[in-house]
Amino acid sequence: MSRPLFLFSIAMGLGALACTPRMQSHFASAEDMEKWQEPAATRSAGFGPCSDYLAYAPDTLHLDHTPMKYLRVNVHFMNASDSTRNFNFPEGIQKAQALINAANRDIETNKKLFLPIGNDIPALPLQYRLKLTPRPGDPDDTGVYFHYDDELYYYVMKGRNDNRSRRQVIDKYGIQLDTVLNIFVMPHHPDSVASPTYEPYGGGIALTNAVKITGWYENHSSEWSLNFILNHEIGHILTLTHTWAQNDGCDDTPLHPKCWNFSDTPPCDSLVSNNVMDYNAYQNAWSPCQIGRIQFALSREDLRCRKFLEPNWCELHEERTIFISDSIHWRAAKDLEGHLTIRPGGVLKISCRVSMPRNAAITVMPGGILILDGCRLHNACGDDWQGIVIQEAGKTKGRVVIAATPSIENVTHSIPIE
Repeated sequence: MSRPLFLFSIAMGLGALACTPRMQSHFASAEDMEKWQEPAATRSAGFGPCSDYLAYAPDTLHLDHTPMKYLRVNVHFMNASDSTRNFNFPEGIQKAQALINAANRDIETNKKLFLPIGNDIPALPLQYRLKLTPRPGDPDDTGVYFHYDDELYYYVMKGRNDNRSRRQVIDKYGIQLDTVLNIFVMPHHPDSVASPTYEPYGGGIALTNAVKITGWYENHSSEWSLNFILNHEIGHILTLTHTWAQNDGCDDTPLHPKCWNFSDTPPCDSLVSNNVMDYNAYQNAWSPCQIGRIQFALSREDLRCRKFLEPNWCELHEERTIFISDSIHWRAAKDLEGHLTIRPGGVLKISCRVSMPRNAAITVMPGGILILDGCRLHNACGDDWQGIVIQEAGKTKGRVVIAATPSIENVTHSIPIE
């Protein structure tokens, strides 16, 4: 390159830099808030922007908008005093880990629904996993426990000694019941198993903050024979109900004749379900509405099941920042784990609760638009987040539009809303 041409290139480069508007940032003030009122018809009777289960179903195009949630669990092996009725240490630890892994495998590989026949219902990701959780501060705790109690170790489904729905074993041996879902693995009663006509079936029950399951040890079976039972019972903990004979609140879970498996005889030659909340040989599929209902329940600050979640939304994780580049409407509550940034050309409308982690910020870049539609912005752990940052370059700035008066809490830099 000749020297004159080289100098010309430098001059052009400096000129381009000089023409680039300098980016400026400031926290939003009352003067930045634009008022815009939606037509009254939009908010007519019955309009509930935060209670539609399908709005909570993960969007596969923006999966990061529904951060993965981890449901804390522990496992208890109930046994007789002679230790002959269930798995013992150390085998039991491996068995518990295998059971949780098998349950998570079904959650991760959600299958397509069999019913209705010929459906095109997508198999969406559930965006939650089970996590074996020991007591904090105890390096020897594995989250797996062994109890030897001749009065409480067994599971009886019916009859005079029915203890299926009783909580004595939970109240006596439960650990971290307020924050961890306790799973009790209980064998059938020895007198029942001793009968040649008795079938030690796999079964279970959900009891608010604990799950009982049975039929593992005495059947000499693998964790794959119990994982679907565990997911079924945890489904109840997460507010799901049976689907075969009642309206469970989801249009994508049709009524059916409750066939266990396929056979040559109608209706079981075709009308077999694989839904996890039915009784069938598969139990490996969740519908979009069921997934949305789970996410809805886990977002509700007043529901017990939310307390079982690992609260990853408290602390800021920079790498989990969400970037909005197109037009998005959040009609579901969110617990974010990073910053939130609306890029140029991006539009985000928030109509529900959004929790920002400690010290996080919402940034609206030049040409981006944030619409606050009667939402609640806060930190779900009671800590402070920074607030809304508006960026400006030349005559272009980020916009914050008030469609309906929001509630903005726990902010370091307050945002006056008139």
